[in-house]
Amino acid sequence: MEALLSHSFDYLSSSSPQKIRKGLRQVEGLLAQLCLSRASDAANRRQSMLLLGTSTPSSPHSKKLSELPSDPAFREFFKLQQSFQWNISMRLVASLERLLGKESNGTNDLLIIQTLDLIQGVLLLHPPSRALFSQEIYMNLFLDLLDPSNCPAIQSSTIMALVTSLLDNPQNTRTFESIGGLLVITSLFKSRGTSREVKLKLVEFLYFYLMPETATPKIVSSTSATNTAILGGRGKEVIAAFDRRRGETVNGTDGGGAVGKGANGKDSESTRTTEEKQSLLGKHLSNVQDLVEDLREGGGVFGVGGM
Repeated sequence: MEALLSHSFDYLSSSSPQKIRKGLRQVEGLLAQLCLSRASDAANRRQSMLLLGTSTPSSPHSKKLSELPSDPAFREFFKLQQSFQWNISMRLVASLERLLGKESNGTNDLLIIQTLDLIQGVLLLHPPSRALFSQEIYMNLFLDLLDPSNCPAIQSSTIMALVTSLLDNPQNTRTFESIGGLLVITSLFKSRGTSREVKLKLVEFLYFYLMPETATPKIVSSTSATNTAILGGRGKEVIAAFDRRRGETVNGTDGGGAVGKGANGKDSESTRTTEEKQSLLGKHLSNVQDLVEDLREGGGVFGVGGM
C-alpha cells in the first residue's frame, strides 16, 4: 500500500494534468478496493457463476460500515493515514491548491471536481484528517471554490466536501464562521446566477449547519471513537502535526489571525445551539426562522425532528 501511495503522491505533485489525473485515479482505486469486496472463496464464486449462468466473476459489492474495522486492508490504510508521510488528505489539498492557481478550463475543472470528491471520501473513511480544516488557510480553499465564477459542478462538489469537513467537528465550524463562510454561502444562495441544483445543495447545507452541535473530546489529547476502535488509541502523529501547524497560524505566520476565536469571539472548540446559529445566519438571510421550524417539525432534508 505504501508503494501505491508513493506513486500516486508523485503524480499528484506534478504540474502535468495527465499525471495528476493518473494520481487521482490511483487514489480512487485504493479507496474503491477498501469499500468494495468480492466473493473470496471458490465456493461463493462457483455459486455466483451458476446463478448468473456465466463464467464471469461476480461484481463487487459495497462493504457494510461495520465490516471495515475487521478488514486488515482497512486497518492498514487507517494506520497509514495517522502518519503525516502517508496522509492522503494533505496531498489532495496541496494538489487542489495548485489546480486553483491554474487557468480555468474544462480539463482543470474536471480535475478539481475529482479531487473534491476524493477529499470527501477520505474524510469519511479517516475522520481525524478533518482536523486539517480547522486552519483558515485550508478552509478558505472551499470558500474560493464557491466563487460565482466557478461552474455549478465545482460548486456542488465543494458543498459536499465542506459538509464532510464540518461533520462532528465544531472547531472546524468555528473556523468556517470566523472567515466569513456564512456570508459566502448565503451570497451564493441569493445570487440569481446560481443554478437550481446548487441552490438545493445550499439549502441542504443550511439545514445541516443549523443542527445543534455535540461537544467532542479534544482529538489531540484523546483519539476519536473510530480511531480507538480500529487502532486501539494508536497514531496521533498526523493530528499533532496539524496542531503544530495550527499554532503557527495562531501566532500569525500564515497571516490568518487567531483561529482560536470564532464569530462573536467564541472559542473555536465550543459548541453552538440551533438558536445561536440562527442568530448568526440571520445576519445574512431573512427566512432562517422558517428553516429552524422545518427542522423542529420534520427534520428538514435529514428527517431528524425533535430538536
